[in-house]
Amino acid sequence: MSLPHALTDLYVQHHSWLRGWLQRRLGHAGDAADFAQDTYLRVIESRTALAEIREPRAFLTTVAKRVVANHLRHREIERAYLETLAHMPEPLAPSPEDRAIVLEALLEIDAILDGLPPKVRTAFLWAQLDGMPYAEIAERMGVSLSSVKQYMARAIRHCYFPGGAA
Repeated sequence: MSLPHALTDLYVQHHSWLRGWLQRRLGHAGDAADFAQDTYLRVIESRTALAEIREPRAFLTTVAKRVVANHLRHREIERAYLETLAHMPEPLAPSPEDRAIVLEALLEIDAILDGLPPKVRTAFLWAQLDGMPYAEIAERMGVSLSSVKQYMARAIRHCYFPGGAA
């Protein structure tokens, strides 16, 4: 079965169910409809072999949960950024255009870092944002210094080649 036919079948057979499932969890029909559409967009982007999916509702549920989680994380990043801006003196505040650019960059960084295992991400953030020395990171994490060096190498590779060699 071709991708358009498999996608059409998946949509026709399960869209109403997915929208209802999302509405029960979110409590808002409009949000449920938006997230259902975003779920199908994510399915298209994933290039999953749709004809081979044995449990379509379980598959759609998993994708929808990720879509909702990403949305909530993005909203939290935006809230934290706007809160930070609110504490800036007025003359130093960025323009609306610059705010949008920075927010987009923050969301892209978050998406890249989200692809890292938790220990690797934590070590990377402590080193890059807090300037913590590798030895201190190793002590805090209860791992060896060589593990921290491996985490950092992996994180750096992942940041430069997000889809590849991490």
